[in-house]
Amino acid sequence: MAKITVLLVDDHQVMRKGLRLLLEGNGEIEVLAEASTGEEAIELAKQWAPDIVMMDLGLPGMDGIEAIKKIKETSPDQKILALTMHEEALYMEKVLAAGGNGFVLKRAADVELLSAIQAVYRGELYVDIGLQRYLVTKALHREDEKKGSVVTELTTRESEVLKLVALGYSNQEIAGKLVISVKTVENHKTRIKEKLGVTSRSKLVRYAMEHGLV
Repeated sequence: MAKITVLLVDDHQVMRKGLRLLLEGNGEIEVLAEASTGEEAIELAKQWAPDIVMMDLGLPGMDGIEAIKKIKETSPDQKILALTMHEEALYMEKVLAAGGNGFVLKRAADVELLSAIQAVYRGELYVDIGLQRYLVTKALHREDEKKGSVVTELTTRESEVLKLVALGYSNQEIAGKLVISVKTVENHKTRIKEKLGVTSRSKLVRYAMEHGLV
């Protein structure tokens, strides 16, 4: 069985060493390379094309959120899991809006990290357990504000596609889940962008979040 490949991005060498030991001790994960800056992360992500980029947010120079945006611009299907000490929900929202596929707190890394990696690898969106309640509460509040409203700009199928895009699924994965062709998925995404007047995946994610699709 092929191992899940990971690019580690953290500016602290001791942290990277500890994470490598934790991940590779699992037996199912291989760390392909390590980066200490956002710029290095972008280059190594291109070079190695790992299954998952594990991104710290507090990097020197270009921060992790900006690095996530840059990587997603050139490789939209690249899966990125943020691992950070920042517990504020605002950082989680920024990561998801930038195109990130998951958010885990460093203090919970020994408990949650392996599960998060496996979930993101499967194409799922993973959020730290401590912040899941925040997302649920926000979604319920949004439903109260928009009671009876729907995303009228989009068809049912387009809404389904948008939801899966926001959750980080690739075109191939969306096609498989909806039992349609990849070309049809691409056509839906083009129409969605035209209807919503957006061009980037991060804006699609933000729209999906604001309208309760994720």
